Amino acid sequence: MNICIRSTFKCTFEVFRAKVMEDKPHWSRFVDDYQIAKVDEHNSIMVMNVLDFEAMETFMTTDEMKAWDAKHDCVDIVYALSPVE
Repeated sequence: MNICIRSTFKCTFEVFRAKVMEDKPHWSRFVDDYQIAKVDEHNSIMVMNVLDFEAMETFMTTDEMKAWDAKHDCVDIVYALSPVE
């Protein structure tokens, strides 16, 4: 995994997760593995193995995604991960 996304939102985790799964056909083109975890009702952590960072950025900044984020007060903080050796 090379990316960690910490998301906060006003909707429930179930609504957030449903949106993630609804959009999976789009982001699965540039992600080959992922895990999503509920931190609490309004926070999640998702780790992903992203193959194309430009495609991910393009997807996350579409008008549709910006509108969904605004409607649900969703804020994503993206962290780059690398193994410790």
